[in-house]
Order: sequence, then C-alpha cells, then structure tokens
Amino acid sequence: MDALQDIYDEFARTYEANRGLFDMTDVFASFYARFEGRTGRLLDLGCGAGDAWDRLFVERGWSVTGVDFSRRMLELAAKHVPEMQTVHADMRQVEFPSCRFDAITAIYSLFHLARRDQALMFVKFSRWLIPGGTALFTYATRDYTGSDEFDGYKEFLGRQLYYSHTTPAGLYAELEQAGLNIEAAENRDIGNESFLWVTVSKPTKKE
Repeated sequence: MDALQDIYDEFARTYEANRGLFDMTDVFASFYARFEGRTGRLLDLGCGAGDAWDRLFVERGWSVTGVDFSRRMLELAAKHVPEMQTVHADMRQVEFPSCRFDAITAIYSLFHLARRDQALMFVKFSRWLIPGGTALFTYATRDYTGSDEFDGYKEFLGRQLYYSHTTPAGLYAELEQAGLNIEAAENRDIGNESFLWVTVSKPTKKE
C-alpha cells in the first residue's frame, strides 16, 4: 500500500473540489459551546488545510497550532488559515510542554494510527491539556468498518487508507487509563460517513 503521507499529499491536489463534502458546522458549535466564548490555545492534530475547523477558532481569537505530516496540506493551510502556526510532523513524534493547550482536536486523523499509538496519543492529550482542558476526536467503529475491532484498509476517495479501532468499550477504557474523563460520545453521519465523535476532558485535580 502507498504511504499514508503520500496519499494525503495527493489528496491536497484535489482538495478544492472535495472541500464541501464534510460540513462540520454543528460539530463545531457543540464543541465550542464548552468554552463559553473565552479564548485559548488549540492544538489540531492532523489539521490538513485547516479551513474547515481551525479557521473557526482563529476567527474567535484563539491561538491555533496545527500539526500534519502532509507538506502539501500545510501549504493549503498557509493559504486558508495564515494565522495558524503549523508544524510539519507525524503527530506521534511531535512534543509540546505539559499543560500547554486549552483544547486538542484530532478530526478524521487518529483512526489512521495503530491502536497502540492511539493509546499513547491519549496519554499525550492528558499531558498537553491544561487542567479542565477538553479534547475532541473522531473514532472509527463497526458502523464504518463493519467489524467490532478492525486493523486494515478501507477505500476512501479511490485510495486504500489504513484504519484501526477497538470497540467503544475498549476505547473508553483506554481513555480512562490515560486519566481522561469521557464527556460525550456521539455517532454522527457527515458526508455519508458514520464515525464516533468523542469529547474528553482532563480533570481539574487528581481524582
């Protein structure tokens, strides 16, 4: 299979034609309501071109850092969201100071990692968030792959992409082990694709 990074570099070439497929307006409104209009720092892992999500935070006065391993996607981000600081890196290898971010998002990106790497990212979420900080990520389930647990490839926009997931119960156990509270988990159908949208928070104090 082609490397995922190369595939997303290729997707960047046709991004403009496909950018309207995924309307996340309702998801953003639900997530942003948790911050009651205040500003802060957002880390977006797998930010892509940034205009479908990060732009909305920037417009509300947030400082946004976007991480993506596709250089071509980051070139689009520089065009669409020039205010966003971008980091060209694999999310599994990037590092930030502890208690750095008020919010972390991983939209349509985390499920491309192997399960062991997903669990490690949850630990990083817990470390990077401020106490009381919130994270939102998209998770694949049986609704998308057809299996309770999955580790393999699925077709997306004509290419075979790697996906990995456990059961929702297994996911929730990994999140709790990482020290994160599960705030919400909702199946959403966006662009004729059904994924689990999970919101977690870092406790304000050790429980």
